[in-house]
Amino acid sequence: MRFIHTSDWQLGKPFGRVPDQARAALFEARLDAIDTLAAAARREGAKIVLVAGDVFDSPEPGDRVYRQALTRMKAASDIRWVLLPGNHDPARAYGLWSRLVGEAPENVTVCLEPQPFELIEGFWLLPAPLQFKRALDDPTAWFDHAEIPAGAKRIGLAHGPIRDFGSGEMAANLIAADRARRSGLTYLALGDWHSRREIDPNTYYSGTPEPDDFDREVSGVALCVDLRAETPRVADLPIGRYQWTAESWSLSSGADLEGLLAGLAGAGERQNLVLRLRLSGLITLTDRVVLRDRIESELAHEVRWLDLNLDDLHARPTDAEFADIDANGVLRGAAERLQALAAEGGVLGKRAAAALERLYVEQHRADRVEARRC
Repeated sequence: MRFIHTSDWQLGKPFGRVPDQARAALFEARLDAIDTLAAAARREGAKIVLVAGDVFDSPEPGDRVYRQALTRMKAASDIRWVLLPGNHDPARAYGLWSRLVGEAPENVTVCLEPQPFELIEGFWLLPAPLQFKRALDDPTAWFDHAEIPAGAKRIGLAHGPIRDFGSGEMAANLIAADRARRSGLTYLALGDWHSRREIDPNTYYSGTPEPDDFDREVSGVALCVDLRAETPRVADLPIGRYQWTAESWSLSSGADLEGLLAGLAGAGERQNLVLRLRLSGLITLTDRVVLRDRIESELAHEVRWLDLNLDDLHARPTDAEFADIDANGVLRGAAERLQALAAEGGVLGKRAAAALERLYVEQHRADRVEARRC
């Protein structure tokens, strides 16, 4: 018995704060993950893919997302897809899942009832579909008393947090951390946590197959689960296209940037990099202008999306830079005043620093125009 455990596809996720072009690419990558999962299942000799909830990002994902999902799963007709409603797409009456039951291809199984059924001979699945976005009851509690044929093995499929992840307060859809032991499960496939995580040798979160945020411990994978041994053998399968990386760099000069950029993904791989970059430090005004231009005109176009923050990268103009702003001294006083305000910090300080940088850039632009005229 070998299968693929995945969850949290969240098809149709809008990525609201991402620019349009990058948003479209991230949106499509989540649909493409279905094809990648099918290929991985074939490669691993797995005929079943268990999806532990949140197949869609909402109960109303839209016709295109809905049709694309069904079409891609139908195309992988050699794979059996087992789908479970989660908290993002609960099984509301007469909603998405009712439609899906009526239109799903033969190789797609929709779990709408908390009732065991036989996956293959000798292995029974105990699904825990969510009927509501939030519920106070443990959706897996019924596993303890589920009746299946003697000698058959039990596999749980559920979506929700466990106590290990919470703050001790009552959480929605809370699942007992020792459910696998209590219910005699050979394996418990969980969704909801977007990073891959082992709870015990029989209980795993697979995480989302396509990363969707920064600072995830392990995401962009699915799990290949082999139950032929006494203890499940679980292996990570790389699925995700995009790599989400958060970097915080402290600079003492503009020259520091090149060495740090060299440590990022290679030039040929940067198109699949979603990068959150936070720069800090104290550098000259010239270095800050050159550095910003280097990042915004080159790096920002090399990666899929750059989330850049320069709020803590401060510029201290040199005497020569002040002289460059205005050789005749007409704007020198304004520049010095902006520098003093920038040093005070806060919202006004940030605005003053930006204004000083802009003044420096515009002065250089005016100098170049004047030089061409001469």
